[in-house]
Amino acid sequence: MAKWMSKAKKTKSRGSGYPAYWARTTWVSRLLTPLSWLYRAWVTVRLSWYHRGWLKSVRLPLPVIVVGNISVGGTGKTPLVLWLAARLREAGYRPGIVSRGYKGKAKKPMVVRADSDAAVCGDEPVMLARDSGCPVWIGKDRAKAAQALIEANPVCNVIISDDGLQHYRLARDVEIAVVDGARGNGNGKLLPAGPLREPVVRLQTVDAIVVRGSLSESLMSTLRNAFTMTLEPVKLRNLHEVNRTLAFKSLKDKRVHAVAGIGNPQQFFDSLTRLGITHVPHAFPDHHAFKAADITFDDGDTVVMTEKDAVKCERFATNDHWALQTEARIHKSLLQRVVERMKAVAPR
Repeated sequence: MAKWMSKAKKTKSRGSGYPAYWARTTWVSRLLTPLSWLYRAWVTVRLSWYHRGWLKSVRLPLPVIVVGNISVGGTGKTPLVLWLAARLREAGYRPGIVSRGYKGKAKKPMVVRADSDAAVCGDEPVMLARDSGCPVWIGKDRAKAAQALIEANPVCNVIISDDGLQHYRLARDVEIAVVDGARGNGNGKLLPAGPLREPVVRLQTVDAIVVRGSLSESLMSTLRNAFTMTLEPVKLRNLHEVNRTLAFKSLKDKRVHAVAGIGNPQQFFDSLTRLGITHVPHAFPDHHAFKAADITFDDGDTVVMTEKDAVKCERFATNDHWALQTEARIHKSLLQRVVERMKAVAPR
């Protein structure tokens, strides 16, 4: 398991969402290592308290699928949740989605709709509500959010928790960990010396690992229950006129500004390059609260951003602002594994 982490491609800190000392071992990460030992001790103790029952987990009457990661930053959890929700619906299930609502202002569990304010609910939940066709609820306590969702939507028969791998208060039946194939797990150290929320060995306990991007066949063979995921560009959607779309080739002769406030902005910029779109990159912190000035440029005639950023910019966008829509591509055998695990708990 650890072998492939050391071989995974290490990205530069510029535009990657990582400080340089997270991507590789430096004097800064060495200096912070004693703090990461303390953090690891706390992670271990907290988990043992849940195992011993000193901290209580809430068991729902429905199967719970948790999609998360063991590292900080964007790995592709939200696209995977959308893919999983769509495939479950096609299979006849009626999923509901819960999320923390990170960076939102909500103080208690609340429903999220397609037209909800991202400043209140968080950007990813609004995106999920728009694109999943499923009921979406948020709450710092995901167990309470899920209970509220079930009460409001009694037809739901499975819950998907977005980014909740370390939220042990919500008991789960299926765990899916998402890993960035390019960054791996950085320098392999826990916070704050590295990007990890939990030790790499945690990946041995999940039901499936989804690797965003590609790994060599030999490295993939070292991962148990591993699946690859790619994000394929589908179209450009106008922020001002939501039903208006644009072909990628229409931007090949234009000066384009690319805006990304996600965990790994460089992946977005690389996608535009592969599409043949020459652009000026503008990287912002993950979950950045955009203002009109952030996406206004005097020397460019087109601005392209991610869907996640678009939900926060629509109210002040113009006809020159576009969102790149993507879809996750994953082998259907992942759904088969998830359904098998859910059937194992069906009597509950």
